[in-house]
Amino acid sequence: MPSNDARTLLHTAVPTAAVGVIATVVSGVVAGGKGALGAVAGTLVVILFMGVGLVVLQRTAKSLPQLFQAMGLMLYTAQLLLLFIFLALFKDTTLFDFKAFAFTLLATTVVWVAAQARAYMKAKIMYVEPEKSGSKQ
Repeated sequence: MPSNDARTLLHTAVPTAAVGVIATVVSGVVAGGKGALGAVAGTLVVILFMGVGLVVLQRTAKSLPQLFQAMGLMLYTAQLLLLFIFLALFKDTTLFDFKAFAFTLLATTVVWVAAQARAYMKAKIMYVEPEKSGSKQ
């Protein structure tokens, strides 16, 4: 993974994990052990889905740069749909507290998207390959 990609992943995953830890503590206080478990599950789902999506998006940008914007829009739409499917699947679960899971899923998704937007805005990525100084055309 190139350093820009790793840096972007780091700058998005760390704030998301921090919000997940805060959500786990709050959910544990409010809803007990099942609430904390729901918050941990929500955080892991978001980091996994969004992390895989970021890697796919970066590989698409490298190999097919003309599809980057369309792929990004499609990927975010697919990720949100998958998160809604996860919510629907676990709506009646007794394994963990569903409200803690849902609110953590929402909070960490918002933080991930905001952190990713900030990471892209602050990244100094060249969009034109500089010409080598000794090359002739």
